[in-house]
Amino acid sequence: MKISPAMIWISSILLGLLSSVPQLASRHFNAAEAAVNAAITAAFALLMWYFNIYVLGRRSHQPRRQSISYRHLLGSLLFGLVVMFILAYIQQLILSHIDFGPTMLMVEVRGILINLVFYMFLYLLQQNHENQHVNMELERIRTDHLSAQYELLKQQVNPHFLFNSLNTLKAMVESGEQEAVPFIIKLSNFYRYTLESRKLDLIHVREEMEILSAYLFLQKARFEDGLMFHNELPPAVMETLLPPFTLQLLVENCIKHNVVSLEKPLHIRLYEDGGKIVVENHVQRKSGEEDSLGVGLENISMRYSHLSGGEVEVLNGQQLFQIKLPLIYEHHHR
Repeated sequence: MKISPAMIWISSILLGLLSSVPQLASRHFNAAEAAVNAAITAAFALLMWYFNIYVLGRRSHQPRRQSISYRHLLGSLLFGLVVMFILAYIQQLILSHIDFGPTMLMVEVRGILINLVFYMFLYLLQQNHENQHVNMELERIRTDHLSAQYELLKQQVNPHFLFNSLNTLKAMVESGEQEAVPFIIKLSNFYRYTLESRKLDLIHVREEMEILSAYLFLQKARFEDGLMFHNELPPAVMETLLPPFTLQLLVENCIKHNVVSLEKPLHIRLYEDGGKIVVENHVQRKSGEEDSLGVGLENISMRYSHLSGGEVEVLNGQQLFQIKLPLIYEHHHR
């Protein structure tokens, strides 16, 4: 917590001077008594400034709370009472003619009021700072989330994918293949899934598998046995959640960065390991292909971080490339 030292010292001195105003108006004014009283009050105010800054500074590192901590407030008031008692005793030693009992009662009440004002001022200042920080963080997350959605939409409606799909459909129609009609249905389903799912934050894995199934059907029509997909996910994992189009984008990433041919089939494996969904493929990088994880993976990592706080693990080996996605359970998300 940042408080100007000048503000601390000036306010403490002013409080000390104000505490001596009643003595200035008294008929039996005693300059020495007024000076000692002002010094005692100023010293107390100075000590309580720094003590409360320390107490509330420690509290700022703890989980954020909306309500005031009465334990910290009571501790601050008790500390102030002890400090003021010591200072009142020092005042009594300096001004031995003063009756200690009434004087102590007066300075203790004054100390409680000063301490309470300082604590509440610092608490409200801290709350305002934390609220501003939270609002800025929420705005940053909202901006990043919108950016992630935009990148996701750009990848879902990929013009190259649509162009390749239409070329494959054209070849199938020209050759009179019977798979042309199922191909059109799957292509239609894929873009219908795109429109229905793009506004959702999370969907079930079983729903994501429908999207992936439609996508793989379209790719199999193009690559035939050059693309081999193995789904080994257990039924329990199918009921977990993940951001929409996650698996589709990861499979698309595998196809994009690796050789896919009848002579050299690309094997993609989907399974669960250690509480994570693993997308794995044998590395057979295209010639001239840069060692890049791509925008799609960055998009997925960003969405996982925002939606679940989990981290996407990337294992980029010489033989195997693995993406590990943390499982998101519905009751945890709620």
